[in-house]
Amino acid sequence: MIFHSSIEPVYFILPLVGFVVGLFGTMLGGGGGFFFLPILTLLVGVPAQTAVITSLVAALPICLVGALGHYRKSNINLRIGLLFSLTGILGAFAGARVTGMVSPEQLKAGFGVYSIFIALNMILGVWKKKRAEAGQSVQTEVPAWSRKAKGSIFGLFAGFITGTFGTSGTAPVLAGLFSMEIPFKLVVGTSLMVVLVNTLFAVGAHFLVGRIDLMLVYFLTAGSIVGAILGPKILTKVKTNRSENKVRYLYALVMVAIGILMIVG
Repeated sequence: MIFHSSIEPVYFILPLVGFVVGLFGTMLGGGGGFFFLPILTLLVGVPAQTAVITSLVAALPICLVGALGHYRKSNINLRIGLLFSLTGILGAFAGARVTGMVSPEQLKAGFGVYSIFIALNMILGVWKKKRAEAGQSVQTEVPAWSRKAKGSIFGLFAGFITGTFGTSGTAPVLAGLFSMEIPFKLVVGTSLMVVLVNTLFAVGAHFLVGRIDLMLVYFLTAGSIVGAILGPKILTKVKTNRSENKVRYLYALVMVAIGILMIVG
């Protein structure tokens, strides 16, 4: 069901929030959906089930603009992206079904636990990469069969998370792509492609059972589209591994903080 809520004073900060989310979402490959859910539930007080579908719709422009921007800059590996997307579609429909079977409190707590788990996995990945770069461990090339297996597993999980939490499945997509040892910019661009496909199908799965607040979508996307346009351009200036590692650490720490707030909030 589609509806328009009455305008609340807190809504007027949402364009700025959307700009920040759109900017960093397209720079980190997340699309922004991960942050929209906690913002809507913790800051605006939107019911969890409504926040899920609303965050998915609000994230679509970011994913679309960001993916196109990265495609123009050759930052997308279409073969790997397609592998993640195919299994992600199945996961998205399964996740949408789960959303309707749990309470808002369970949904928030589950999202919090998921956030912390994925953040720790991301930190571990950065630590392993730094050890390899320092010569303390051998970083071997990932074989083709391993890439396909990881793409299928992480893609399925990402789609399931998208359908369940409305977060675009950012974290598992990034974790899977990082584990394939492909360049950072390809990780970001390919992630946005996968997130776009997952979000489109998750919106379709939720459309008949969810309640989309278009007023919130308008305010969020007013700033997020501008941020999404700037993100790929700024990313081209990120060249050093040290900068990449700092970005990943910061992203992981923010995920842990949000996870804790969702559990106790």
